[in-house]
Amino acid sequence: MTPAARLSAAIDVIDTIEAQRIPAAQALKEWGTAHRFAGSGDRAAIAGLVWDVLRRRASSAYLMNEDSARARVLGMLKLERGLDLDAIAALCDGGRFAPAPLTEAERNALSGRSLEDAPPPVAGDYPEWLDPNFEQAFGEDRALEAAAMASRAPLDLRVNTLKAKREKVLASLAHLGAKPTSWSPVGLRIELAADARNPGIQAEEAFIKGLVEVQDEGSQLAALFSAAKPGEQVIDLCAGAGGKTLALAAMMQGKGRLIATDRDKRQLAPIYERLSRAGAHNAEVRAPRGEADPLADIKVSADLVLIDAPCTGTGTWRRNPDAKWRMRPGALEIRLEEQAEVLDRAVNLVKPGGRIAYITCSVLSAENSDQIRAFLQRHSAFSVVPPPETVTVLWDKAEEFAAAALQTPEGWLMTPRRTGTDGFFVSVLRRTA
Repeated sequence: MTPAARLSAAIDVIDTIEAQRIPAAQALKEWGTAHRFAGSGDRAAIAGLVWDVLRRRASSAYLMNEDSARARVLGMLKLERGLDLDAIAALCDGGRFAPAPLTEAERNALSGRSLEDAPPPVAGDYPEWLDPNFEQAFGEDRALEAAAMASRAPLDLRVNTLKAKREKVLASLAHLGAKPTSWSPVGLRIELAADARNPGIQAEEAFIKGLVEVQDEGSQLAALFSAAKPGEQVIDLCAGAGGKTLALAAMMQGKGRLIATDRDKRQLAPIYERLSRAGAHNAEVRAPRGEADPLADIKVSADLVLIDAPCTGTGTWRRNPDAKWRMRPGALEIRLEEQAEVLDRAVNLVKPGGRIAYITCSVLSAENSDQIRAFLQRHSAFSVVPPPETVTVLWDKAEEFAAAALQTPEGWLMTPRRTGTDGFFVSVLRRTA
């Protein structure tokens, strides 16, 4: 398929998403099934265009002064792909399978309009109903913060120090352009251009042998800030697929007791194979069975309980742009209840002097600092570990990180704009009695 034909296909897929109100992944799959002539490169390119339109849905429509699939695709080409009027016009030449030529109004919009006077939800490409939440989190910078969350994310990897050192893995992945991450001492980053295909990291020998795992640098840092140590008893209370469980196992150097569990045993399905590949032999997975508590034998004895809390996922929008437009106000209320419940559940597991590491991939204050303040009001036996103390694991980069990230009395907030990571909040709580 030609670039122009791919553009036409992307317009068709966006139309389908809007008309049928279905997830983007489903619409792309259905398009591929109906157009089997399209090769893998074509499907990947079309998917890239669609995801970029979803990243810039509001701002593209504003730029073009028209809210249609075609308008959003054209606006995205300027805002996200950086194409000028002539380049966009060349793609829309009206030829076979190409989009129709640009209208005079479209030419005027692409050459004369900008986002200079756009309201924050438009300039930042987020739902208008979330504007009070973003204002609470970022104030006047909310449009800039949200816009950074709309750009494509890099591919980040965590080196499994149970099996290898970063220098060794870096050399083996040099052909993919891997470089050390800015903050994490065990991270690698592969930058991706707007139209680049994701590298097949699962086919790399380093991945097959368990030397690396895919994990955003912010997620790596969140695990590091928990300060899990060899010989401790550590519980990953919302383990899911096991990303942070694997990071904890490496921090513990295979020594001590690591228990991974989750309320939804279906979420745990991938963890067994991942632990085996990583060589995390001190990890035990406890899946729930019926109404029985899988942690019933653990009473006030854990050194660390890590809570990778259920949340709105606003911090991961650059990886899942479809999610922000499908999010509804009721989802936030549900997540707030779940977070309070899991925090309260952790209390009876932690021993005096032990810690709770509360983590979200959200940038909303209601899920972060507000949630911690409410917890401290309910549980006076806990206090916040001073945020500067938690980042000492970064050694010589701790001061630089503190200047980049947003610090509150309750913890750290990382964002794509400030730290180049996904949006993550981390608060470490110590039981004092």
